[in-house]
Amino acid sequence: MLVNMNDILLPAKEQGYGVGFFNAVNVEMARAVIETAEELNAPVMIGTAEVLLPAMELERVAEYLIPMAKKAKVPVCVHYDHGLTPERCHEAMELGFTSIMYDCSMDDYETNVRKLAEMTAKCHARNITVEGELGHVGDNAGAGRLERPSDYYTDPDRAVDFVKRTGVDSLAVAVGNAHGDYAFPPKLDFERIRTISEKTNLPLVLHGGSGLSESDFREAVKRGICKVNIFTDIDKAGKAGVERGIAAGVKTMMGLIPYEIDAMKDVVREKITLFGSVGKA
Repeated sequence: MLVNMNDILLPAKEQGYGVGFFNAVNVEMARAVIETAEELNAPVMIGTAEVLLPAMELERVAEYLIPMAKKAKVPVCVHYDHGLTPERCHEAMELGFTSIMYDCSMDDYETNVRKLAEMTAKCHARNITVEGELGHVGDNAGAGRLERPSDYYTDPDRAVDFVKRTGVDSLAVAVGNAHGDYAFPPKLDFERIRTISEKTNLPLVLHGGSGLSESDFREAVKRGICKVNIFTDIDKAGKAGVERGIAAGVKTMMGLIPYEIDAMKDVVREKITLFGSVGKA
């Protein structure tokens, strides 16, 4: 069933488990996520991000994700992640996405607050939930790489003001995490997670989840993380699945699809189980 973020994350916060958000830039990824969530009777979040639109345009993503979410046997929130422009966020709203992340984290604080508050008011009028980001989660490589990531960590006291003034439904935090592949094992600031969670009483979001250790995930969820974003791990798994199919002698794209989906399902199953949301639908 198609739901918004609060329908999934508020129970997660209350009961102390995490929920996976998986980007799905094609139907095979969407199938891997939703079918696995149904097998495990787990709520799940699925969607895309603005940076991924060159791979599959927003309208095309909506054409397969929205109907699949509506038909699913478990709660599915269709989320537009890291929306960088109001135009794209509004487009996602019109297309039927039930949750929006408007990422203004690289703006100065007051601009971030103002822009996010305006977007939240528009979304809430349509029962669409909103995720904001305070601090900034950079990339492990590329244009978004931060030379001194700790300079962008989320400040717990400022988070209280941010949540109050913007009205967001969840908060993405910068606590030592980063997008993409980690060159070195990250060191998450678990005490910062706990403090922000207690001060804001809001579901917290961990971006850059691919590549973290199982113990990192468990401790982060224990401290207050309710939503964990995963893309790199399932993206790489899908490629590995296709390679296995080719090595097995498969000669057609259609024949490779089951290999791709099965490989991604293994990752989704592992993450959902690790986050503790099995049987929570």
